[in-house]
Amino acid sequence: MVTATERLGARHYDVMILDNMMPGQKGIDWLVNQQREGGTTDTILITAYADLQTAIDALRAGATDFVLKPFRSNQIINALRRCIEMARLRRENWLLRRELENALPGRRRRRELVGNSPAIETVKALLDRVAQVSTPVLITGQSGSGKEVAARHLHARSSRAGGPFVPIQCGTIPNDMIELELFGHAAGVVPGAVGSREGLLASAGGGTVFLDEVSELGPGAQRALLRVLEDGVIRPVGTERAVQLDVRFVMSTTRPLRAEVEAGRFREDLLFRINVIEVEMARLSDRGNDVCDLAELFLQEIAETMQITPPELTAPVRAALLRHDWPGNIRELRNFIERSLIFVPFPAGNA
Repeated sequence: MVTATERLGARHYDVMILDNMMPGQKGIDWLVNQQREGGTTDTILITAYADLQTAIDALRAGATDFVLKPFRSNQIINALRRCIEMARLRRENWLLRRELENALPGRRRRRELVGNSPAIETVKALLDRVAQVSTPVLITGQSGSGKEVAARHLHARSSRAGGPFVPIQCGTIPNDMIELELFGHAAGVVPGAVGSREGLLASAGGGTVFLDEVSELGPGAQRALLRVLEDGVIRPVGTERAVQLDVRFVMSTTRPLRAEVEAGRFREDLLFRINVIEVEMARLSDRGNDVCDLAELFLQEIAETMQITPPELTAPVRAALLRHDWPGNIRELRNFIERSLIFVPFPAGNA
């Protein structure tokens, strides 16, 4: 039991097989203690007693499934398959809900950078070069310049592409909740929460965490993030468990972090830790004909959502798109295309 407790405290396991008859303590009682400490591992309980009360106690303790003795190997295999599939579906559904909550209506999440300008080709080459290592990457650039798309592009080309991509908008989570959201928590830590909860970082196991606008993190969250980057472990709030983390960190910022350090708003040691590889996104007005390529893409996507035939991007319109400065970058371009399709026939002479 001590070895099992130590192993569960050192890393996350998707499934655990637990015998109810253990030396010195029943498996159900031990499982209750693990749940109180913030454990989130699905558990298959093995028991020799087929009474209803044992089944109820097992489910109350947090068991996902139970198998009666004597059992055949295929019963254990089938229970394992059910647990693994349930864990996979829970994680996928949870991540999908986050994607839907964060996405604006009708907007797809692109995983590829669009364009062939020298500026964007330089970015693609750098992302491809660092894709297969787990070094933290800092993506900088103006608002709306495509920093999240660059992060998704990096994830899609990495060895972690089969794992989850978890975007976290640092500026939207209150400072007093950020550690609960990132690291998870034990049962009873949050008022009204019945059980423990896996944090956003653990949910990205085997994949990539994208911390959008990392400069928005408060002092406490910055300190906690530095510990994670240095130690590679997380501690769910309300527990002493140190869970090994297997994620790749990609971060973005609109604000120059060096200036934030000098102003006393950002930790210098954290800046040194995250700024191993910096990728700077160019302004849209510096990307030449990429403006028209992106406009074509947005025309197709938005017209499909509106169930209309996309109009032709004529030569006068292309010229107007290239003349405009686009201070809002790609976000402004997409909004312009969407507004044009909604209110007027696609403009032929100005943008």
